[in-house]
Amino acid sequence: MNLIAQIKTDIEPLRQALLNHPIYSQIKTVPDLNIFLEHHIFAVWDFMSLLKALQRDLTCVEVPWVPKGNPVTRRLVNEIVMGEETDVDANGKPASHYELYLEAMAATQANTEKINQLLSLISSGSSVKEALAQLPVAEAVRDFVQFSFDTIANGKTHEIASIFTFGREDLIPDMFSALVQDLHQHFPKKLEKLVYYLDRHIELDADEHGPMAMLMISELCQADETKWEECRVVAITALQKRIALWDSIATSIQAKK
Repeated sequence: MNLIAQIKTDIEPLRQALLNHPIYSQIKTVPDLNIFLEHHIFAVWDFMSLLKALQRDLTCVEVPWVPKGNPVTRRLVNEIVMGEETDVDANGKPASHYELYLEAMAATQANTEKINQLLSLISSGSSVKEALAQLPVAEAVRDFVQFSFDTIANGKTHEIASIFTFGREDLIPDMFSALVQDLHQHFPKKLEKLVYYLDRHIELDADEHGPMAMLMISELCQADETKWEECRVVAITALQKRIALWDSIATSIQAKK
C-alpha cells in the first residue's frame, strides 16, 4: 500500500463520521441553515489562509523574483490559487470562493458581523488568536481556526499541505454533496447562490484540486518517513477538529428549536 493510501485508510473512520453526521438532516429551515453558514464561514476563510501559506512556501512571492522550489509543486499550488482566489460566480464575474460564500450568506440573510469583525481586527494589527479571543464565537470555531494557524506558524509546509489535502480538498466534494442533497430535500426553492458555491467546490475539488493536492503531498514528502507520519497525525487532528465543529453547529441548531 502506498503512503497516500495508508493515510486515507487511517482517516477513513473520521471521514465517514463527517459524511454521516446528523447535522445535514438537522438543517430544515432557513434559520437552521444560517446557523450553519455563520459558523462555517470561518472555515471557508481559514482555508484561504492555508492555501496562501502554501503559495508563500512553495513559490516566490518576493521581489526580485527568483526560481523557488520544485516547478511541479509551484504549478500545482498556483493553479489551485487561481481556482480558489479568482474563480467566477454564476454570472462569470471573478470572485474568490470566500466572496461567493458571503454572497450566499447575504441571500439567506445570514449574519456576517462576526467574520467581518475578525477581518477588521486582523487588518488593525491583531493576531488571529487575539482577534478570535475578542469575538463571541463558539469554542469549536476558535479551536478549528487556531489549529490551522498554529500549523501555519510551525513552518512545516508538508503539515500545512496535509490539512489542506486530507482535511479540505479530499473531503469537501463528498461532504458538500451530502449537504447539497439535504438542501434540495428541505428547500423546494433552490438557494441558487449557496448551491452554486457548493456545486463549484464539488466540481473543482473532485476533478482538479483534490488530485493536484495529493500530488503536492507526494512531492513534498518524497521518501521521508518522518514527514509522512507528521502528515498522517495532522490529517487525523484536522478531521477531529471538523467533527467538533459539526457537533457544535448541530448543538446550536438544536438549542434554537
